[in-house]
Amino acid sequence: MIYFIPTPIGNLDDISVRSLKLLAECKTLFCEDTRITKRLLTLLAQRHHLEFQAKNFISMHSHNENAVLSNIDKKVFEETVGYLSDAGMPGISDPGSALVRFCQENSLPYEILPGANAALLAYVTSGIETHQFLFYGFLSHKGMDRQNELFEALNSPYAVILYESPHRIEKLIEELAEFAPHRQIFAIKEATKLYEKRFLGTSLEVQHASKTANLKGEWVVVITPEIKHGGEAITKEDLIGLDLPPKQKAKLLSKLTGESIKDWYTKLQN
Repeated sequence: MIYFIPTPIGNLDDISVRSLKLLAECKTLFCEDTRITKRLLTLLAQRHHLEFQAKNFISMHSHNENAVLSNIDKKVFEETVGYLSDAGMPGISDPGSALVRFCQENSLPYEILPGANAALLAYVTSGIETHQFLFYGFLSHKGMDRQNELFEALNSPYAVILYESPHRIEKLIEELAEFAPHRQIFAIKEATKLYEKRFLGTSLEVQHASKTANLKGEWVVVITPEIKHGGEAITKEDLIGLDLPPKQKAKLLSKLTGESIKDWYTKLQN
């Protein structure tokens, strides 16, 4: 049996009793990063006076999971086996889904344990009064893909949850302040950790407040839905007014309106 075991996203006490019991039984652990998992087990052993017997640690992350699974000896699954991502629920913007599919395709028993998840924590903490939301995970790093995804998020009728790294959070806040300055957003960094920090307000207010803040840490940003809170949707006029090359502008307008890129490019040239 293989168990997918969520790990704390910050506070070590968020590990469940059941997770601790199963970790103590596991002979083999698949890990997003073996170093992080070993360090976590050391801390948990000290805090809860436990002994973990896992000796076989197998590195399995987004860059090697297919290769690992194609060469794995299935006998390893005859014992209690666990999979751990670095933090939080496996398979949510983290590896794990490929191993789930492997279990399904090979009729191997598996179970997903409930546990910590940064997206849900941020959504509830935001106080948004809606029961519908979209989880985007990480936006593309740059270029038109990022702009397209951000415009989709801003025009969604639902609350949108984004993950962002400390290297790009300033850029994301600037983009939100430019394209939807009066939209209500909620941003939280290092959730459940000692230096957790929260920002709530319009995009412009959050931009101003974050200017003097330490932005290091992992972020979750919740964007309120436009139709629920009176924010402004991205319009054709907004896109036409952007200082972008005609080809890029035509792609964005095509995505927004459903008209062809070629037709929009022709209109922009006239």
